[in-house]
Amino acid sequence: MQFGSKPSPGVIFDCSMGDTIDDPLALALLYGLQGKGESRVAGVTTSKPCLASAAFCDLLVRFYTGDPGPFGVPSAIGMATSGTDTKETPLLTVPLAKPNYVRGVRKLNDTADPVAVIRNGLTAQFDQNAIVVMTGAPTNLAGFLALPEAKELIREKVRLLCTTTEPPAGWPGPIVIAPKELGEALPFPAAALEKDFAWAPQHPIVDAWRAADSALHDAPSTALAAALYAVRPDHGYFKLANRTLSFDPAQKDKVLQAYVELAATKPVPRRGRRGG
Repeated sequence: MQFGSKPSPGVIFDCSMGDTIDDPLALALLYGLQGKGESRVAGVTTSKPCLASAAFCDLLVRFYTGDPGPFGVPSAIGMATSGTDTKETPLLTVPLAKPNYVRGVRKLNDTADPVAVIRNGLTAQFDQNAIVVMTGAPTNLAGFLALPEAKELIREKVRLLCTTTEPPAGWPGPIVIAPKELGEALPFPAAALEKDFAWAPQHPIVDAWRAADSALHDAPSTALAAALYAVRPDHGYFKLANRTLSFDPAQKDKVLQAYVELAATKPVPRRGRRGG
């Protein structure tokens, strides 16, 4: 039996950080929602078996939380150790090379088993108060599902899996899919980098976007759509049919405003249990 008031839902963000700019933007959006008290980032994992991918996740977590975490160190980033998507893209390497960003992942031992990160993140949540957002290959969630207790834990804890790719086979709870077409219909405006992200003299997402696309084209927002819907399913941002989200032209301005407002929000450092 659980006691006390239920906190905002905890989000497990499982991504393929480094392939497209919408993953960093989606994590930024989740921290924008955290700053408003609507959700909490309870765990971050990458299905890209690439140390730079985990390191950039860690850099973003530290940038947005602004503190060393409740026990003196930030939560470990879970990183897959198998797979073929190992390329270190400029999106990762350029911001990681800048000395002004704090990061703790520099070697394999600085990362964590993604299955353990997911399991521990879900276990810590109140019943039906966890959300999983998956924006990459289902490697990590499939590994978690292989645990004997996984399906029972999902039924107990997870209210929704929102994914941009094919969900892992055998997921026992509600699933909503944000397809590629939705992200292409609602591109994140690159103009926001000069205006809405300008509060930071140097911003890791700005650096990553410029490294990935020097021309700064508007970027597909599939991962942002998944993250936004997962936390705000009742805001009417998208149409939903057969568990798939689709573009609602009447909501375009509302969605883009939410994207920019949340992803460009200044960090709101959380208070740890000790100090700070």
